[in-house]
Amino acid sequence: MLTEFCDTDDIKLIVGTKQTLKAIKEKRVSKVFLADDIDLHIKEEILCAVKDNNIPFEMVESKMKLGRECGIDVSAASAALLK
Repeated sequence: MLTEFCDTDDIKLIVGTKQTLKAIKEKRVSKVFLADDIDLHIKEEILCAVKDNNIPFEMVESKMKLGRECGIDVSAASAALLK
């Protein structure tokens, strides 16, 4: 999943809902990863932004798994690959 995108130093990844939504608004995102077990209103907000901006996304099983995939020791609701 994320590890397949993060093999080189050229890939830039941001983690967290606020950062993801800000980057989407600034049109800097190439793909979004979203944890399946987050609050519904957060999930809807990110999915709406993704749909409105035609950004591909991938659902991840849990916040903890997404956090681990991003290389952090805490859970993460979302992450985004930057262009």
